[in-house]
Amino acid sequence: MIELLKAVLFGIVEGVTEWLPISSTGHLILLNEFITLNVSREFRSMFDVVIQLGAILAVIVLFFHKLNPFSPRKSETEKAQTWSLWFRVIVAILPSGIVGILLDDWMDAHLHNGIVVALALIVYGVAFILVEKRNDRRRARIRDVHDIDYRTALLIGAFQCLSLVPGTSRSGSTILGAIVLGVERSAGAEFSFFMAIPTMLGASAIKLLKFLASGVSATGTEMGVLIIGCVVSFVVSLLVIQALMDYVRGHSFSAFGVYRIVLGAVVMAYFLFVR
Repeated sequence: MIELLKAVLFGIVEGVTEWLPISSTGHLILLNEFITLNVSREFRSMFDVVIQLGAILAVIVLFFHKLNPFSPRKSETEKAQTWSLWFRVIVAILPSGIVGILLDDWMDAHLHNGIVVALALIVYGVAFILVEKRNDRRRARIRDVHDIDYRTALLIGAFQCLSLVPGTSRSGSTILGAIVLGVERSAGAEFSFFMAIPTMLGASAIKLLKFLASGVSATGTEMGVLIIGCVVSFVVSLLVIQALMDYVRGHSFSAFGVYRIVLGAVVMAYFLFVR
């Protein structure tokens, strides 16, 4: 029962932090410092990624009509427009997909620690504040997700590679990249959400295959932890995505930059002087 309650907490943290530009992986690593799941090391490595499946499902549910090229309610032009959007999303995930496959094991071994998370939180917190300050003085050239061309999509995908470092934030790096490239905040956030579907499905599949290949079997409790974590992250994600889309229409991401800097400083102090 205690492990299942922990899974609820991890699901809440995943559902909130996956979509806000504050790093879900970084927060899960930090949470594990204080609340440790009683599971095998192999399962834990898989759990931190596969728990994202619940968050992915929330995007699919919320944007199903917009992402569905087979909808009978769409005209032929709208269906073609939807297919074009999917093709650009696939182009956008190629850079991080290639780098992730090549460096996944190395990053797990060398970068999944508190110091790296703290540094990434601070560095990208400063970046958000600087980019938003620069953004105040110019008008976005791309104001709708369908207007993102292939070149811009690929460059946003290159920014997503930065999120392979724990503490960076996948949504944070892609939204920040989109803003730098002249994409309006809400359009950048929406495209980031769409990129998350194939990105996180691929990452989850890789982790699941590695877990199965390890020969370690999941216990009943571990399966319960995974299922509850995914369900909770799905429900929380539904609320957070809607709230974030409302927020970005009238606010900048500077507040998240401040949050990242403060949290990063606290984490750095903890790992340097307390732990």
